Formats: sequence, structure tokens, C-alpha cells
Amino acid sequence: MDEYEHLIEDAPLTQNDRFAAEDRSEEINKYQKFKKVDGATYRKVNVFLRKRTYITAREWAIARLGSDFKTPYGAGMGFIGEHLPERCPFMEEPYSPQAVNQARNSFKRKVRKSGATFFYGAMCGFFTLDELDDILFESSEVARFLLEIEGTSLEIDDEIDIEDKISEIMRKLGESANVLLSSRRGASESDDEGDEDEDAL
Repeated sequence: MDEYEHLIEDAPLTQNDRFAAEDRSEEINKYQKFKKVDGATYRKVNVFLRKRTYITAREWAIARLGSDFKTPYGAGMGFIGEHLPERCPFMEEPYSPQAVNQARNSFKRKVRKSGATFFYGAMCGFFTLDELDDILFESSEVARFLLEIEGTSLEIDDEIDIEDKISEIMRKLGESANVLLSSRRGASESDDEGDEDEDAL
């Protein structure tokens, strides 16, 4: 059971959901995502994702629709949940606004934890800069693969800009981690020398 479930109660449609429901029937009918997994079962998609990421099939679907159908007020939970089976062939039934919100929260939580895990690995000195570059490359390839499967395309300039920004952040992070590790080693060596001097006395 999701830890957020007890915080969410049944409620009437919000302003966001009303906005999402207005004049969007043509937009949802033209929606062409997830065609490459048409015919795949929820379980099969779930296994495919779990081999490569920490997210589930429902989190993938709701994250994609939540991004594609944003309104000035956010993403309409009721609108997204109602159209899940129509727009995501592996989703077998509509979701309530509460279930959509639970999946969104779960997706956000996993992304944050994955980010924290990655940055700890980078900052603790466990990986070399070359190894971090390899991890980033492999991760970006998986992300591109998922985008391709769901039918989402990025402008080449936007993709390059994102990669450049991430690479710059990782370069600075790696340099800072090296400085930190060097200072720790220096402090440790100084302590060892001090202990040896005391023993000599």
C-alpha cells in the first residue's frame, strides 16, 4: 500500500481537472504515444522497465501523460486516469484521481532517491571520472530508448543542451570530489605522522 494513500480522500473535480476536461477530446484522440508496445501486457512492460529502471509500468504511463497533458494548473488527475486505457495500450483499466496521484508521488520519490544514490556515488570517490562518464552515457542511452519506445522525440538542440549541462555539472562534481578526497588523505597522513612521533617519544 502506498504511504500516501491515507492522506488522499475522495474529492470533487478540481479546477485543474475541469480545465483538463474542456475541449480536449480531439487532442486525446490524436495522441499517438506507446504505439511500439501495443499488444504488450502490463506485466511484460513492467518486467522490461524493472530490468532497466526503478519505475513501474503505471508510473511510466502516468509520468508521460502527466507531462504531455499539463495545464496551467498542473496535470489533471481525473483526466489522465480516465483516459489511461485508451492512450496506454498496456494499462488495463482507468485510474481514479487518487491512484494517479499515488503513482505520480511514487515516480517523484524514486527519481529523487535514484538521484541521491548517484550523487553519493560520485561524491564519495568510489568512481573515477571515466567511470562516471560511462554511467552517464549508459543512463542516457536507456533514457533515449524509453523515449523512443513511447514515441517522444526531443529537438536535437534541446538534447545537446541537456547533455552539456549534465556533463558540466558532473565535471565540477568530480573535481570537487577529488579535492575533498585529497584533503582527507592529507589529513589522514598527518594524523599518522603525529601518532608515530608520539610513539617515538
